[in-house]
Amino acid sequence: MEFTQEQKLYAELVQKAWENADFKKELIANPVAAIEKFTGQKLNLPAGKTIVVRDQTDDSVVYINIPAAAKQTTDAQLSEEQLEAVAGGVSIWPPIGTLPWYPTPTFPTIPPFETI
Repeated sequence: MEFTQEQKLYAELVQKAWENADFKKELIANPVAAIEKFTGQKLNLPAGKTIVVRDQTDDSVVYINIPAAAKQTTDAQLSEEQLEAVAGGVSIWPPIGTLPWYPTPTFPTIPPFETI
């Protein structure tokens, strides 16, 4: 499995926060500035978006994160590439009717159903 840039950055930020109490405090107090300082790059957040960092290291507490609800679209259109991927289908080999109808012998072996 390959991780995205965001997933890699997230893992690096968490690791540094675990290892460095000052960085952790800065990340909680001012996430954008801490992330920009950590990466050395300006963070381009979409207008109206913020980053919230909460310390969830207390293992005596169960934390629940409630994500934003998925947006429903009624007029979604698929691109030609997406349509081809959906309509392409999958080949199954061997064909389903040709497989043995009793389990293939494994250890311990059992007799086929017709001899039981």
